[in-house]
Amino acid sequence: MRSRAIAGAVAAGAMLMSLGAAAEPVTLFAAGSLKTALGAVAEAFAERHGTAVETRFGPSGLMRGRIEAGETAHVFASANMRHPRRLEAAGRGGPVALFARNRLCALTQPEATAESDTLLAAMLDDGTRLGTSTPKADPSGDYAWALFDRAEALVPGAAEALKAKALQLTGGPDSASAPEGRNTYGWVMENDRADIFLTYCTNAVLARAEVPELRIVAIPAALSVGADYGLMVLDGAPEEAWKLAVYILSPAGQRVLAEYGFESGALPAGE
Repeated sequence: MRSRAIAGAVAAGAMLMSLGAAAEPVTLFAAGSLKTALGAVAEAFAERHGTAVETRFGPSGLMRGRIEAGETAHVFASANMRHPRRLEAAGRGGPVALFARNRLCALTQPEATAESDTLLAAMLDDGTRLGTSTPKADPSGDYAWALFDRAEALVPGAAEALKAKALQLTGGPDSASAPEGRNTYGWVMENDRADIFLTYCTNAVLARAEVPELRIVAIPAALSVGADYGLMVLDGAPEEAWKLAVYILSPAGQRVLAEYGFESGALPAGE
């Protein structure tokens, strides 16, 4: 009788330990441009592995700053390689892996007549309100500035002119926030705050899904800027955080990212 009671107590203790372990979620800090896609990946991981994932999304530079300030994060997915590499160099975790690529597109108001071959002239036009995200705080802004630097080779003085006129409407610590559930860029354009907005192509697709009259214009090759996304596990993270990172890099995770328009080199041939 006593042995059965002891066995029962041991089993109950093991069950409680198991429940306690399962109750501790993995915390994922990630770029705002990944919210829909990586949110779906996190949900698929949680369903498959039984581990809850708490997600926090925002401009990568600001998310890195929150980690540096001491907020608990187990996995960091950035819209560039620089922010996670800075954490790695500071001894906060790593290594940093490239897990997705994105590109900039121009999101325009329906009345804008700019096409790919006339986009630079339209952005330089004095009457055009040109929107971007905030450099340093949000890699999307940094990529826009890199695009402006490329424009210098085509039109002398273009880089300085574009940087001077660019309205930094999103991604900064004081940027206005879209209502809950709204795409930031669709909301900005719907409220007529810019005529042309440079953002990730994946963001542009989501914005147009909300505001169908918006147009997406491809960036011409001479100006095109690619975005490399970096992933790292932070020091002190539980084992499940490494499983989440591997899942994001796996064909299952990469397939979801590809469905949302991200470029992936980790899918087997034919997928």
